[in-house]
Amino acid sequence: MSTVQDAATAAARTGSGSGNGQLRKGRPLTPSRFALHVFLTVCALAWFFPLAWAVFNSFRDYAFTAANGYASFGGFTLDNYINAWARGNFARTFANSLWITVPAVILTLLLSACVAFVLARFSFRFNLTMLGIFIAANLLPPQALLIPIYRAFRSIPVPLWVSDSGTLLNSYLGLILINTAFQTGFCTFVLSNYMKTIPHEIYEQAQIDGASVWRQFWQLTLPLCRPPLAALATLQVTWIYNEFFWATVLLQTGDKFPVTSSLNNLKGQFFVDYNLLSAGSVLVALPPVIVFFVLQKQFVSGLTLGATKG
Repeated sequence: MSTVQDAATAAARTGSGSGNGQLRKGRPLTPSRFALHVFLTVCALAWFFPLAWAVFNSFRDYAFTAANGYASFGGFTLDNYINAWARGNFARTFANSLWITVPAVILTLLLSACVAFVLARFSFRFNLTMLGIFIAANLLPPQALLIPIYRAFRSIPVPLWVSDSGTLLNSYLGLILINTAFQTGFCTFVLSNYMKTIPHEIYEQAQIDGASVWRQFWQLTLPLCRPPLAALATLQVTWIYNEFFWATVLLQTGDKFPVTSSLNNLKGQFFVDYNLLSAGSVLVALPPVIVFFVLQKQFVSGLTLGATKG
């Protein structure tokens, strides 16, 4: 095994021994801690209730709830999901969101990791200035950039196989680029802060072994950054998947809209079947929930990095 791989393995195991000691005894339940637990429980239930209520009503028939009220019990059916899938054209919009979200998340994490590696690994005059520019870009409201971005995308030519309009407008590529641009700053900030915690001795050992900067990035840094990358991937999937503002601005044909547009198709002209709309909302929410549970362990470890340091 090469020295680079040895260094990566050793760094990954650093601090694992700290968790082998005895577990601390639980603190006594004082009145203040009891009040805190009650407060947190009430907040959790208040947050969870609308979600549980929407899921509950998504399995109920609209005619039954209209006659007996939403506080009643009964009228369970699966027709809401079947009708929502058909009326909302979820098969098409899910595919559209897949074409937008997956490339945008991969490109965002790749570019962010490259920039964060340079900012964390090398010291130069404009190091902090570059990081500040990336962070400041996230502070700009999207609405303020609507007109210049729309005009720029309308003027940038692309091949017809990329966009039938001949420009970045009405193309998946345009949405991928705009989402990547707005999300790269936050990811760069998080990754650069984590990469700065990696001991420099690991890179010195890799340099002695003759590892190039490119090899240090791919075989040493990225394996050590799996927890923050997993946490950021979970967040980015949720944010980009649920984004609808730029889709409304940059897309011109309905067959390219993401899955969030399907909910609008479930509204009637004169009334809204909220049971049907609840079923559609559950369908829309499923992919981010699945991604969270798949990456749950890495997501939690990525959020708690450095919590026990100091």
